[in-house]
Amino acid sequence: MGCYDCCMRCLGGVPYCSLVATLLCFSGIALFCGCGHQALTETERLIETYFARNLQDYITLAYIIQYFQYVIYGLASFFFLYCIVLLAEGFYTTSAAKQTFGEFRSTMCGRCLSSSFIVMTYVLAVLWLLVFAFSALPVYFFYNMDATCHTIDVLTETPASINQLCVDARQYGLLPWNAVPGKACGMTLSTVCKTREYRMTYDLYIAAFAGAGITLLALLTYTVSTTYNFAVLRYLGRKGIVARC
Repeated sequence: MGCYDCCMRCLGGVPYCSLVATLLCFSGIALFCGCGHQALTETERLIETYFARNLQDYITLAYIIQYFQYVIYGLASFFFLYCIVLLAEGFYTTSAAKQTFGEFRSTMCGRCLSSSFIVMTYVLAVLWLLVFAFSALPVYFFYNMDATCHTIDVLTETPASINQLCVDARQYGLLPWNAVPGKACGMTLSTVCKTREYRMTYDLYIAAFAGAGITLLALLTYTVSTTYNFAVLRYLGRKGIVARC
């Protein structure tokens, strides 16, 4: 067998769907966890500097942010390991298994393992859909804040109306209702929007939201891939034909 035939046989055993899904999952989780962690840190700094004067007003928010940062550490570790396992399962159900170990045999254990991955990946996709929706909330908050600042810049010639334009962090549940000042109005709000911390936090939340979307796409791709592999294992396993997805 020539080198070309050998290379083509090896390439034919690559689970391309699982490989693409793994790359998407790694990049999505890296964006979501990395940018989300830093965005939470910058959010705490913004709230502390511009929306709350008393430590007791934002101490609960600080604890929640710290809790979510620990959750992010766990998510990064879990998805890294889970994606590696799914990629290995994809390689197992390609023709590479047949070429390496001889005639393919579909065992009950193998089918149960594949079906378990289908259920787990489907459940993760549903749960991550909630995470994706939740990650849109800070983007919505900063979008409204940015729109209000743009309106203030347009109405700079009428200071009286500018002072009525505010962003109240208490309305979004970030601070208790007795927090002082709890909101930023007029030129103070415009100054906040021009700070480097604000722009960076806004961009980080957008990147984290995009990362959550990429991860959701990866999980859906995994679901399709594992379902296809299981169907082929079940239907054509005895004939020695294995999945290539």
